[in-house]
Amino acid sequence: MDTSHLLHLYHQKLRMFQNELNITLKQFGLYHSQWTILYTLYQKGKMTQTEIWQYLKVEAPTITRTLVRMEQSGWVERKIGTDKRERIVTLTEKATSTYPEIIQAVKQTEELFLEQLSEQEKLTLQHLLEKLSIERDE
Repeated sequence: MDTSHLLHLYHQKLRMFQNELNITLKQFGLYHSQWTILYTLYQKGKMTQTEIWQYLKVEAPTITRTLVRMEQSGWVERKIGTDKRERIVTLTEKATSTYPEIIQAVKQTEELFLEQLSEQEKLTLQHLLEKLSIERDE
């Protein structure tokens, strides 16, 4: 099997979905990277910046830049944690009150993206994606 082609195709489809999601989120003044953080905080509650980047598997500086923009736009609040370096991130009232409208728009985009798949195929895709990983000794 040509794994390079497989992963190239996966990357193309992911970019296609991210672009569609950006179009959907534009009405809320959000991008898919910000939506990922908003969704995570809505599901998990307050988190430290470190917990966010570790959970999302995104580099710390990228998360910090995104959170600064989200804070400036009124989506999140960042407060000093147990020491001066730690930042606790929570959703604002704007974020929690707008979330139902945003998730409804996102779900419509998700459904359009996945409409060619049966429910069983969606479950299979989820199962396969959950198996993908690279474990590194650090």
